[in-house]
Amino acid sequence: MKRRLLLLGLIAFSWGAHAQSTEPTGPQPELPKEKLIIVTRDNRTLAFQVEMALTPEQQQVGEMFRTSVPEDGGMLFDWGQPQISRMWMKNTLVSLDMVFINQDGTIRSIAENTVPRSLATVDSRGPVRATLELAGGTTAKLNIRVGDTVRQRIFGNAP
Repeated sequence: MKRRLLLLGLIAFSWGAHAQSTEPTGPQPELPKEKLIIVTRDNRTLAFQVEMALTPEQQQVGEMFRTSVPEDGGMLFDWGQPQISRMWMKNTLVSLDMVFINQDGTIRSIAENTVPRSLATVDSRGPVRATLELAGGTTAKLNIRVGDTVRQRIFGNAP
């Protein structure tokens, strides 16, 4: 019995050490970029070049450890199909605006000026196809609001 418990303890320790070693310790290399357009309710067109976070590994690291986000840049997390998006700011050093986007490209909700390094969950408040991270304050500065349209190939509405 003691031998079995010792073996289980060693397995658990080994698994825990492995899990810790896969945690990101630095920023990921820049991801491939694609054009993204936001069309506001007053018909303004705002252009961005965003990194595409498409794999679970890319999505796990996201903007972690980065010290800035370009004014005309950001990162688009494509979930592949509508789902609840739950994000956090662990190891994220700069404030972000998180834009949650429906399958048809309309903006469902926005979390502005998220708190760097926070472990609090930022929730999409319903199923979304994608989450767009922009530099903190961008949505207020450009007057991007819920109901505006995001045009990008993943929504099938790219210009």
